[in-house]
Amino acid sequence: MPLHVIIDGYNLIRQSDELRALDRQALAFGREALIEKLAAYRQIKRHKITIVFDGSQKYIFPDAHSSWKGVAIKFSRQGETADGLIRKMARQEREKAIVVSSDKEVVRFAEAHGAATLESGAFAEKLQMAEMAASGIAGEPDAGGSTRRTDGTRKKGPARKLPKSQRRMLKKIRKI
Repeated sequence: MPLHVIIDGYNLIRQSDELRALDRQALAFGREALIEKLAAYRQIKRHKITIVFDGSQKYIFPDAHSSWKGVAIKFSRQGETADGLIRKMARQEREKAIVVSSDKEVVRFAEAHGAATLESGAFAEKLQMAEMAASGIAGEPDAGGSTRRTDGTRKKGPARKLPKSQRRMLKKIRKI
């Protein structure tokens, strides 16, 4: 099942130190840098990606729906918020969607409709790791001379299983 990553654009920009610094210089700088990072990420992961921005700042793209290097870019229309548009998309996509936002209301709504969610800060870290992997940096040597893995492997945990709905959500999030 192909995943659709739906991203709350300005929320993600403000959760990333690098993008936030660009955003402080000019709103367009942060937005353009995020779109470029997502385009590079899409080259690695191949998920369908849609980034949603509030429409009052759409002076860079002429229409409400654009695309750049395979990343769909949507701006909310007048009288609509980006959060409302994300909710609508999460309701339509349901289990196929992963919503990236730190907005608690958006997260609760998406989860209630079957979409997986990921906090913006955690996704910003995944973007950074994907960027490092694309440039050839796979891990860092530790004191013993071995390589510390950055591929998400981990030790076995407790024997108790999570509920099936949570296991499904974690499986989707691991694909990111």
